[in-house]
Amino acid sequence: MFPFSALNKTVQAPEVTPASVKTNEPHPLDAMTGGAFSAHTSGERTTRIRDWLATAPSAEHMQSVFKELSGKDKGAAKLLREKLEEIKRSKSQESIAQEWADKAQALLDLAKLNIADAMAWQRDAAKAGAPLSKEPLATLKGQLSDRVKVIEDLQHRVQVQREAAVLLAQRIEVLSTKPWRDAQAVLEALHADVDHWQAQAVALSGDANWPSVESKFPPLLDASRAQLLLVWDAFKSALTQAVAAASDPAAALPPVPVWADELRVARGVPLEVAVKPQKAKVDPEIKAQALSIVREALLKLEQEVAEGHGKASAGAAGALRNALKEFGKIIDDKLENQAHAALAAAGELEGWQRWRADQLREELVAKAEGLLKRPEGQAIGGRKMQESLRTLRDQWKQTDQGGVPNHGLWKRFDDACNEAYKVVEAWLEKVKAESAEHRAQRLALIEEVNAWAAANPVALDNDWKGFNRLLHQFGDRWREGGHVGEKMFAELQPLWKAAIDKAAAPLEALQKQSLATRHALIDEARALGAEPVLRIDAVKALQQRWQAETHVVPLERRQEQKLWDAFRKPIDEAFNRKTAEREKADAALGERDRVVLDAAKALEAANAAGDAQLIRSAMSALEAALRGQAQAKAAQAALPTPEENESNKALATVDTAQIAINKVAENEPSEALSGQAAQVTPESAEASTPIESVEPAAPLEPPAPPKAAPRPVVAVRGDDRPGMKKTEPAPMMRGGKFGDRKEGGRDAARDAGRGPRDASFAGRPDDRAPRRDARDARPFAAGPWQEAPRLGDTAFRAQRDALEHAQLALRKLAAQAHGEALTQLLAAWEQRSAEQMPSLQELGSRVTAAGRGTWAKALAQAPAGDASTALLRLEMAAEVPTPAEHLSARRLLQLQLLTKRNDPAPAQTWGQDTAVVLASQFEAGVARRLQNVLKVMLKP
Repeated sequence: MFPFSALNKTVQAPEVTPASVKTNEPHPLDAMTGGAFSAHTSGERTTRIRDWLATAPSAEHMQSVFKELSGKDKGAAKLLREKLEEIKRSKSQESIAQEWADKAQALLDLAKLNIADAMAWQRDAAKAGAPLSKEPLATLKGQLSDRVKVIEDLQHRVQVQREAAVLLAQRIEVLSTKPWRDAQAVLEALHADVDHWQAQAVALSGDANWPSVESKFPPLLDASRAQLLLVWDAFKSALTQAVAAASDPAAALPPVPVWADELRVARGVPLEVAVKPQKAKVDPEIKAQALSIVREALLKLEQEVAEGHGKASAGAAGALRNALKEFGKIIDDKLENQAHAALAAAGELEGWQRWRADQLREELVAKAEGLLKRPEGQAIGGRKMQESLRTLRDQWKQTDQGGVPNHGLWKRFDDACNEAYKVVEAWLEKVKAESAEHRAQRLALIEEVNAWAAANPVALDNDWKGFNRLLHQFGDRWREGGHVGEKMFAELQPLWKAAIDKAAAPLEALQKQSLATRHALIDEARALGAEPVLRIDAVKALQQRWQAETHVVPLERRQEQKLWDAFRKPIDEAFNRKTAEREKADAALGERDRVVLDAAKALEAANAAGDAQLIRSAMSALEAALRGQAQAKAAQAALPTPEENESNKALATVDTAQIAINKVAENEPSEALSGQAAQVTPESAEASTPIESVEPAAPLEPPAPPKAAPRPVVAVRGDDRPGMKKTEPAPMMRGGKFGDRKEGGRDAARDAGRGPRDASFAGRPDDRAPRRDARDARPFAAGPWQEAPRLGDTAFRAQRDALEHAQLALRKLAAQAHGEALTQLLAAWEQRSAEQMPSLQELGSRVTAAGRGTWAKALAQAPAGDASTALLRLEMAAEVPTPAEHLSARRLLQLQLLTKRNDPAPAQTWGQDTAVVLASQFEAGVARRLQNVLKVMLKP
């Protein structure tokens, strides 16, 4: 029994000894870790371990602490484990870095460095995890890269030297086709180039990195050196022999044919003409047929030999032999040589069909084994590997059909194909995984479309274009969902169609309504276009309704374009009809347009001819056509002659005058009166009496009832401006110096004494009448005045372009004449001949007769005087720049002129200054400066 009850007094309590009491002794590592083992909680323990690690303890202490602490607290031990792993990685990286540094140093110490090894070192070091960005690997990496660049540069220079040697040899060969004296003239330069090339080649071979160059480059350089020296030595010896033969007629001729022929000609020896044997002519059709037959037999034989078919190749060889026997003399040598080579190959193949089949099998085995032996950057993908294996196996089957099987080669071929097929298997697994992932993505997209369709039965904010845009985005995501198999796609496609149709159902319903609305608009457009008078406001309103509909409801682009074309067609046709009617109306007014067009074409022809007088005449003719003088002359020619109907003209004169009087009385504009005055007959124009003094002539017919006597004509202004009518008072005017005259002023008596104006001024047009362009030109017809029709667009553009071209041509001709006159003047100065001076008209309006006379007198005299000051004054007058060496003199002259204010300016005395220059001695520099000045001063 245990003494749990205090009532049991007979049981004695056990004795407590000091050894039996447990005491909490401290851990041996507790003092080193700062009390990490005596901490009561995991957080305190972790904190103390972190603080202890901050003191950078040794790896042995950390290992012992981790061993004791990992069984007690894994959270705190995690810090120690990470620190130990970091130390381990750093030591591993240091060892790896040292290992790859030793390898790099070994490569650098090699006298012959392989570029592939240097590049492989960097790749392999990166794969092994070596810190290439840290020292010493970064320095070694740079050293290797620099040395590789030097070696590659040496190889490139070798290729350049090779090309240079070829070019030098070509130069020497070209010299052998020219006269030997030309070759002798460039001998020293060519010798220097050859020596320079040899020096560069020696420098290349003496470079310290030359042993590291690839093995194919040194032989190339040596071959180029040998070839160049061979050509150079032959050229020098031939040239030496040519020089000797030229000096000694008995010496031997050089081996160069061109030089030998030249020396023969120099010696007087006739040249021998080589006679080529002529072949017998053959009918071209027969030759073409023979070539076709032989080529066909040759191709058949080559195909059979390539495939290794022994029996078939024997028959093809016999057919080729027969063709050669029949057509051997007709075909060319090249085809004949090919045929003999093919026959030789076929002869070797006969009896060796098994050897040929094994040869083909060995090629297939080599191709199969080479599928996996490609460089890293040229590895074949899975699909291409699958196709290559399928092709190789098909070729093996075809080879087995033409020869005896070889089981040993088949074993090698099959093993190589099976090994390469592992790449195909990995690719198929990858494709299968991608297909499963794409299937999951497509199913998720279908679920997303169904959810979106349920949440959006209508477009948000009536934005159906945005609604349609989202549908298109769903379609793009489906198309870009990745590749899946045909069977899987056939399963997913119906689900996708159902989901997208459900989502697009609201838009499709709205599109049906929009189609009905647009068809109704199209019908309205047709009805509107069929109306006889096109209503522009209705067309604009209809187009606005169409645009409003298209902005709200989107349709498929092609369908929307078709509907728009159908809507626009009747309106365009209506506008075209209106345009055609307008053009037809313009064509009805074509008589005056044709006259203007003919005059414009004549002016264009004159512009092309380049004759200034002809151009001015054509411009005058065009202006007359624009004013209507051509039609006026035609109408005047159609009138009766003065001898036939003189009395009618007199009556017409009186009637015209009466009409003018009536218009004046009615206070019409004076421009109308001017038109009537311009239509008076020549007989009335010859009479110098005013219109009011003209009396009607005696009529030839019975007199008409008497008319009221005409009122006397008083010249008044036909002006309807305010204050100009007699019934209106004059407005208040500003007085003063620049104002109108005041009533009763100093000029009033003089104005009153003038009296009424003459009737002859009644027809003068008002100076303030608005001007009209060429389209409003009025023809001067013989009948009553009428408003002239406007010019058509074609005639207006033609006359405008013709006038512009004529003005440009006249300016060009004037500039050309100006330049020719200036050149002639300078030539007369150089020759000191006044007779050669251009005429006064050629010099232009800026030169007077007296000035030209002064220039001619200066040219007629002997050269004398200094023209420097006069030339500076001319440059100042023309404001042209002065040469730099004379700028100081020009500034000094300007300062002197400022002190002489009463003297004439250089712009006023340029004619006298020019005479001073012409009187001096002619110099090229002075002539150029004078020419620059006169270009400005003589410019019209």
